[in-house]
Amino acid sequence: MSKVTWKPGTFLYPIPAVMVSCGTMEKSNIITVAWTGIINTNPAMVYISVRPTRYSYNLIKEQKEFVINLTTSNLVKETDWCGVKSGEKVDKFKEMNLHKEKANFVKCPMIKESPVSVECKVKEIKDLGSHTMFIAEVLAINSDEKYIDNKGAFDISKCNLISYANGGYYSMGKKLGRFGFSVMKKKKQKNKK
Repeated sequence: MSKVTWKPGTFLYPIPAVMVSCGTMEKSNIITVAWTGIINTNPAMVYISVRPTRYSYNLIKEQKEFVINLTTSNLVKETDWCGVKSGEKVDKFKEMNLHKEKANFVKCPMIKESPVSVECKVKEIKDLGSHTMFIAEVLAINSDEKYIDNKGAFDISKCNLISYANGGYYSMGKKLGRFGFSVMKKKKQKNKK
């Protein structure tokens, strides 16, 4: 098998498709972002990258906080719609029948329908060209109780999270293994399944 070479571009897929809420409880917006990820463990830090032309850009830049709301297959229409409509012209919460929830540490609302909402405080802003990266510390992670298993751990398999790849939305598939499974002893592997 041979590989085809293309010009440089954004082809690190799949990536999460998330709805980022910003602003305040009174004046809020939702922007769909796929340019997001984890950048540090201790302290827990994430990033989002936003085009300066987007309505949410100034809300985030001025307030220096946002909430990353994970999205599910049940929210795929809302996720897409919030990515193509401008919050300058429409109330995305109202139009998509999404509900605001008060966050614990930031003024931005969380999205009630999201299985997980991550409260973030901007620590650094980097202008990169087409996008500006907002590097943020995670202040809190809020999970719907129905996604917590009997051991008190978050069970991602119950969420039906979606990802984004090359212009499309995809549901996450089945679990193929867990961290370190390739080096576990055979007896332990059987017990973990």
